[in-house]
Amino acid sequence: MAKAKAPRRTLDSYTVKHINKTIKAGDCVLMRPADQSKQQYVARIERIEADSRGGNVKVHVRWYYRPEESIGGRRQFHGSKEVFLSDHYDVQSADTIEGKCTVHSFKSYTKLDAVGNDDFFCRFEYNSSTGAFNPDRVAVYCKCEMPYNPDDLMVQCEGCSDWFHPACIEMTTDEAKRLDHFFCESCSSEGQKKLQNSHSASRHSDAKLCVNTVVNFCNEIFQGHV
Repeated sequence: MAKAKAPRRTLDSYTVKHINKTIKAGDCVLMRPADQSKQQYVARIERIEADSRGGNVKVHVRWYYRPEESIGGRRQFHGSKEVFLSDHYDVQSADTIEGKCTVHSFKSYTKLDAVGNDDFFCRFEYNSSTGAFNPDRVAVYCKCEMPYNPDDLMVQCEGCSDWFHPACIEMTTDEAKRLDHFFCESCSSEGQKKLQNSHSASRHSDAKLCVNTVVNFCNEIFQGHV
């Protein structure tokens, strides 16, 4: 007769002693890969369970994939801290947890004053079998028609309100930061006339321009454009 499997119980929380951190369902964690040359894996804890004596603790996780781990690979618009919430579930030993992290929504991430080593963001769910993404489309910008990468500076045309990468308009990042006004190639003639006739246009500092570029762009994205 086969030996009965020992019952296991679900834990509300568990303190991972080697990192002195308490985890619970819903937390995001960094997990040790079998291949030490690879980056830590990012996962969301779904459930924590232990044997009847509270030992042999296992975590049920849902994996986040980095862009380079997806079927299509990393693309130009993927942020350096971007991950995809996959449909890949797994069970791992709690001993493989190396730290806690935060996976922000795209909107929350773009509002961070500073991005730490343990900050990530997610804007897509990912089907690990088919390589499909949800949502399957997002707004595109610039002449290159690429989705927004929060790592990249973009400047907004005062005529058509589209956003552009400096490199796509033959401009350096430093030149873009020094701009007081910008009109794209399609709007340049009309834009210059407006500036000549305007007596109320104020000059902005480099820092203010840079901040407004990011803030206004993020507000545009989340007011029905994505």
